[in-house]
Amino acid sequence: MNVLRRLDRLLPSTARRCGALATCRWRPQTRSSSSSGTPISTVDPAEVRGVAQILRKQKGNLGQPTCVSHPHLIQPDELVPGVEQNEFKERRSQLMQNIRAYVRSFGGEFNGHSSPNHMLVLGAASKKYMSGKIPYVFRQNSDFYYLTGCLEPDAVLLLTIDEQQNVQSELFMRPKDPHAELWDGPRTGPELAVPLFGVTEAHPLTQLDAVLTKRVGALKPHIWFDAKNSDLPSLTENMQRLSGSEQRPLLPAYTFLEASRLLKSRAEMQLMRRTCDIASRSFNEVMAESRPGQSEHHLFAAIDYKCRMRNASYLAYPPVVAAGKNATVIHYVSNSQLVGAQDLVLMDAGCEYGGYTSDITRTWPASGHFTEPQRTLYEMVHQLQGEIIATVMKPGGETLDQLFETTCYKLGKYLQEIGLVSKSVSDYKELAGQGYRFCPHHVSHYLGMDVHDTPHVPRNTRLVPGMVFTVEPGIYIGQDCGDVPPEFRGIGIRIEDDLLINEHGQVEVLTEACVKDPRALQELCQKERDSGASASLG
Repeated sequence: MNVLRRLDRLLPSTARRCGALATCRWRPQTRSSSSSGTPISTVDPAEVRGVAQILRKQKGNLGQPTCVSHPHLIQPDELVPGVEQNEFKERRSQLMQNIRAYVRSFGGEFNGHSSPNHMLVLGAASKKYMSGKIPYVFRQNSDFYYLTGCLEPDAVLLLTIDEQQNVQSELFMRPKDPHAELWDGPRTGPELAVPLFGVTEAHPLTQLDAVLTKRVGALKPHIWFDAKNSDLPSLTENMQRLSGSEQRPLLPAYTFLEASRLLKSRAEMQLMRRTCDIASRSFNEVMAESRPGQSEHHLFAAIDYKCRMRNASYLAYPPVVAAGKNATVIHYVSNSQLVGAQDLVLMDAGCEYGGYTSDITRTWPASGHFTEPQRTLYEMVHQLQGEIIATVMKPGGETLDQLFETTCYKLGKYLQEIGLVSKSVSDYKELAGQGYRFCPHHVSHYLGMDVHDTPHVPRNTRLVPGMVFTVEPGIYIGQDCGDVPPEFRGIGIRIEDDLLINEHGQVEVLTEACVKDPRALQELCQKERDSGASASLG
């Protein structure tokens, strides 16, 4: 059970008001399990009462939403939407166990040093400014959020594991500051970081250098820190100085973190289902309400609005809203042209909910009716995508690379059938090459907290339960493709869905609610147009 819920239950109704906690260092009491001897943490009742009083006094207004301040978003057992505090603890522990096991597999020495102890340091994101004191919307570093659930900027997480496999977690946070909080909102501060995030200890950021030096001196650990991914220059400088003084290299930890994030827990699966459902239903409304004469910018605004109205935080990335020939530019994001009467509209968009993202592409006729060349190509891509989805976890679809190769070959065959590729081409590689010519991008990527999630995980990794990924074949025929009949030039089509291999090994199309069948698309658009016409006549 989450500590926040436990606080309210354990707080006596007659308890007296108390001030802030006197210490930000929390060492839980322990007892031994009768069966295994494993230490079990318990909560000091005095500290429980103190934190509960503070939360009630502040109405839950800490440095981020809680179940007290945002009960419409966060359940009583949750630290953040959809995820309980214990899951974050388990993630931290498992990460350090994985690192320790990896190093032990090399024997007594690793990177020139022999130590059973390890220390990992990870910084939060910092605020970014568009100009002067005007900030961009803050988004937390995905790895930091994955391990802490903390949404505050400039924080630092320190994890250690010793020879007895004891994992300790420490958070360094901005201290409480009434003046700063007047302008930027409340901070949690190190005083409440321990019970809120479930870490072992918490400190003000000013103590970071001293504590790092102390931990390294006591443990002589291997030091894990990704300097290239650090968003905090002062932290990077501290770590480089520490590495030099201790003569121990800074070891990259991103591969361990990405391996952990690749396989989604049940809670993460539910969040992926939710974010994909939000985007799917928003897409359907935008497609139904679109009309020739609108601007691509208006459709951008519509998908953003509809996702947010379903409680998404924001769009997961700058969307592609491409009408007509603009759709042949794969990463078109200008979104400023008017939609023509005979145009197809290609929209690639997704949203973020609870820190997890969706990624959908749909292509539809602005008028509600496909032209014959458009229908021919759309039905081909639609059928191709269905076949590729059916191939997942089967021969030809056991990895993302295999899905790509299968897609290229099948697309080449289909293009041959409709006359866009010569009948004389019969070699497998040549046909796949023709498919790649008209669809020059990979058709799958991993999906999760980031749109292109876990980017260092090879695409030749075998697909297993827990993975989420996209399937997005397309066809792009530029205006200057002289060897293609004129009626097909200037057409771009892509259909993209998000797939989950669930805990039972079943393939779920998380974006199945988003309309893509060609007949259903036309019916969706025509229904809105007919109802609109009836309303205007009435």
